[in-house]
Amino acid sequence: MNGTDFRKNLRAVLFSRNLTVRELSAITGIAKGTLDCYLGARASMPPANIAAKIADALGVTIEYLLNGQELKKQENNIGAVIQILVELSEQDVETVLAVSRVLKKQTQEKVKVKTSFC
Repeated sequence: MNGTDFRKNLRAVLFSRNLTVRELSAITGIAKGTLDCYLGARASMPPANIAAKIADALGVTIEYLLNGQELKKQENNIGAVIQILVELSEQDVETVLAVSRVLKKQTQEKVKVKTSFC
């Protein structure tokens, strides 16, 4: 593994999420110049704690950023969520669905606000 793989995978995730380096910097609290070092021609590798912060902000695993082969965290968690839902009562499942719908609506509203400034 090298910085070039990290750079390539990070760029791909930023592109797929339609995020700029400046936006990633704002989300993670990592200086834009530092992120530029990981994305530049020299492609330095970030320390583990920084890689974890970037991966978490982008919703991917560190392994994905390093080698491009790991599934997104959301995809990894789907099986775990289903297992939990199967064990809940019908009323609890309805509560989870209601909360999920509220979260989805809030996320959609955030996206509308974010894209309205473009």
